[in-house]
Amino acid sequence: MKTALRTLVLIGVVLAIVSIASPPLLGFSIWRVSALLPVATGLAAKLGCSSHFLSGFTPDRIIGDLVSYSPVSELVNLTFDDSRATATLFWQARTTATFRPGLGCTLDIGDTTALNDLVVTPVERDGTIEIAIDPKVQQALDQILASDEVDKLQTRALIVLHHGRLIAESYGPGITTDTPLHGWSMGKSVTSMLVGRLHTLGKLSFGDTPLFSEWAGDQRANVRLEHLLQMSSGLRFDETYAPGSDSIRMLFLDHSSVTTPLSMPIEHEPGTHFSYSSGTTNLIMQHLRHTLGDSQALLDFWNDELRRPLGLANTTFEPDPEGLPVGSSYIYASGRDWARLGQLMLQAGQWNESTLIDAAWIDAATTPNKSTNERAYGYQFWLNRGDDPLRWPNIPEDAYAMQGNRAQIVMIVPSRSAVLVRLGWTAGQYDFDTRFSSLLARIVDE
Repeated sequence: MKTALRTLVLIGVVLAIVSIASPPLLGFSIWRVSALLPVATGLAAKLGCSSHFLSGFTPDRIIGDLVSYSPVSELVNLTFDDSRATATLFWQARTTATFRPGLGCTLDIGDTTALNDLVVTPVERDGTIEIAIDPKVQQALDQILASDEVDKLQTRALIVLHHGRLIAESYGPGITTDTPLHGWSMGKSVTSMLVGRLHTLGKLSFGDTPLFSEWAGDQRANVRLEHLLQMSSGLRFDETYAPGSDSIRMLFLDHSSVTTPLSMPIEHEPGTHFSYSSGTTNLIMQHLRHTLGDSQALLDFWNDELRRPLGLANTTFEPDPEGLPVGSSYIYASGRDWARLGQLMLQAGQWNESTLIDAAWIDAATTPNKSTNERAYGYQFWLNRGDDPLRWPNIPEDAYAMQGNRAQIVMIVPSRSAVLVRLGWTAGQYDFDTRFSSLLARIVDE
């Protein structure tokens, strides 16, 4: 025990010294070092498990992805068996994540027996989207992929839909049309679409308060569902992606993905201040679960009302250890499946002559919010319009998008009848405006 303690102290001292000398080497401040070990192994176990069992990535590729967050990840020992990923660091921290068919991967935190009873049935691939390759757009897409490869931006999938037809697609090394890829915060937009479907069916009210019994006795009782959708709840939440932050604790340390956000105090009057928060999206999921009954009912709703109608055969919505689908961060889907989700929005909620989401709801979802600081955000969708200047100055004003960490995007451009998808693993900036405007310029409107 004394030897282990001395080793841990020595590691902490070394990391602190390195952090002082070169903060970028660790990827976070010295003051976060105490939370390093469990976060490093939690991140590696969770993302490693999903990358291995869902995306089919090799161990070297998985470690490379993890290192893009912090070089410390290179020190993690990551192993796999038939259904589990195990991550250890310095023999002091050990975290596992378990893969379950239909559910993907979940960290083994606390009692996870509830997950063993959850069932998600497979769905058939949808054949609605016609493939009609446009040589000029395809050439432009291939050039973008090649350029991104040279610049080490790790673009993994590029897809263009026009008038509901797939007119171009390009894939990086080891990626196919069926490879599920991590969307990160694009899951927020899918969560919003679940709200839209439930509202369309008349099973959800926007006026109900308080949303949660825990909020009944204070100012949080004034927070409405629309405030959560627009990220203007006024709740405090540290979205910083570093050990010790609210977002990291919620995703990699908590048994339930709503424990941390449910406990957050209110800092602004609801509706007045925009503050991006992954915790907010998971609160929406909790509200949906309460509305539908339980986790199985919520998964059934997702499967029956959106996944099956759209034919999202290569899409997995992963739950937390307590059984709630993690809407903020954990959806894996193929490029074509992400494109189908965007196409549903472009078609004003219509699919195969059925109304999945009411057009009026989609209009509201893509309208700027009324906050005083950042209005170019709708119901969990990033908007081009709302602030000055436009978010993407060279792209039509009516564009809006799902967006996720590592430069994931599904952009919907109604005025051009287009959906553009980019999936990858870019640690820095990715110039969507230049790349996507050049693609739109090559699309011939009919």
